[in-house]
Amino acid sequence: MPLRAVGVAVLGCVLAACGTTVSGHPNPSRNPAGTTRSDAGLAALLPDPSQFPSRYAAVALPPDVAGQAAADLDGVLPDAQIDPSTCGPTAPTAGPVVSVGTDDTTRATLTVELTRVDQPLATLRNQLQQCGTVKVTHSGTTATVTTELDPPPPLDVDDALALRRVVRSESPTQARTMQTLLGQVGDIRINVTYMTFTDTRSDTEALDSLFTTAVTKVRKG
Repeated sequence: MPLRAVGVAVLGCVLAACGTTVSGHPNPSRNPAGTTRSDAGLAALLPDPSQFPSRYAAVALPPDVAGQAAADLDGVLPDAQIDPSTCGPTAPTAGPVVSVGTDDTTRATLTVELTRVDQPLATLRNQLQQCGTVKVTHSGTTATVTTELDPPPPLDVDDALALRRVVRSESPTQARTMQTLLGQVGDIRINVTYMTFTDTRSDTEALDSLFTTAVTKVRKG
């Protein structure tokens, strides 16, 4: 798939993260999502497009689009208001670097995101346990982000977790569903996500395969 087409698709997902205004007292995210801190070493650790499952035509995203894609996976646009305010994503120390593969038949995507972080994965796990439902408001519109933790994948990483996330906008009514596997090796966090705009079952075989590939490449350095 041409890079421009992938970038437009990712940006469209980001913009779809919003809906209508809700009551409450949301506060700005402490660490705005969607920013990118360059790290050439991280980019070299991304799986090659040829290593994606065969149905997913993959490309590496340029830095500006990579930041947008990372915000899309979190369900939080840059400078959004988050309620509860403690549920905002934490900015990485470097990255993100991102590759996206698209199934042209289903329009589902597989995304690999690598970042450098200064916190263990347990910190994110503890936050998600307190942030099952979050309201994200941007430019006067709001989306509901729901996150459920699943049993973590059994791979050779320092720590791992799995989650299912639904971002549902209220105006226009739209939802996207993500199944995500995360692992951490040293200060590198690996996020592999299957995303769809339908309620169909996730392609768990492709997700598991790509996560294993991503972890293996990071561990080999």
